[in-house]
Amino acid sequence: MPRQVTRLLTIAFFASLAACSTVTTTGVKNTGKTFNTVVVDAGHGGKDSGAYRRYGPPEKMVALDVAQRLNRKLRESQLKTVMTRNSDVFIELNDRVAIENAEKNAVFVSIHFNDSRRRGVRGFETYYHSGASFDLASQIQGKLMTIPNSANGGVHTANFRVLRLASCPAVLVECGYLSNRSEGNKTRDWEYRELLADRIAEAIVEQRFGSGVYRASAQVAAQSQPQTEPRSGGTGLAPSTGHR
Repeated sequence: MPRQVTRLLTIAFFASLAACSTVTTTGVKNTGKTFNTVVVDAGHGGKDSGAYRRYGPPEKMVALDVAQRLNRKLRESQLKTVMTRNSDVFIELNDRVAIENAEKNAVFVSIHFNDSRRRGVRGFETYYHSGASFDLASQIQGKLMTIPNSANGGVHTANFRVLRLASCPAVLVECGYLSNRSEGNKTRDWEYRELLADRIAEAIVEQRFGSGVYRASAQVAAQSQPQTEPRSGGTGLAPSTGHR
């Protein structure tokens, strides 16, 4: 290869390295006590069903239902909300990141349900990446643990893209295991999904405005125990048209 061509290729190579080195991730702004917007992310959707076990509906359906209920409760508490999806559509992870980072004074909450090959595994888990997100994650986990007969899977750090690339406090909530017979069956019940949304909403509102300010819906306030079987009114979920 001619020396001049080799030199040009070398220059181009180092120039590309220099260009890559200028791409930096935005630092996380700690808006955990000042946010006025909550980006509500329903996990999976469309061609991506998420966890799918015979004890309950596909994850994409129950995650969307809980997210929509959470969205309503936050709006009732005078917080602005943005949903990454509001129907059964597939949203790329990078697009979810773009949506969350487009908000300047926000927190991000992603709703999921878990899965395991070990059917006995159950419990709520909440994940975060940045230190600015820890308080919100702990608050949500604590509120979920007030649900009767709940199991504590703990608060953990994770390298999920929607958490790692977030420019605001961001958490991902695993609302139980669809692979567990008990928790999977509970997700069929709209009252239980309402309860999940209520506890998450309570945590978010109290994180922003302080303890004791959240008012649960009359439906949830009247519940002394969540139902584990669907009532005659059904699940409140649209029939699934997809498969894993």
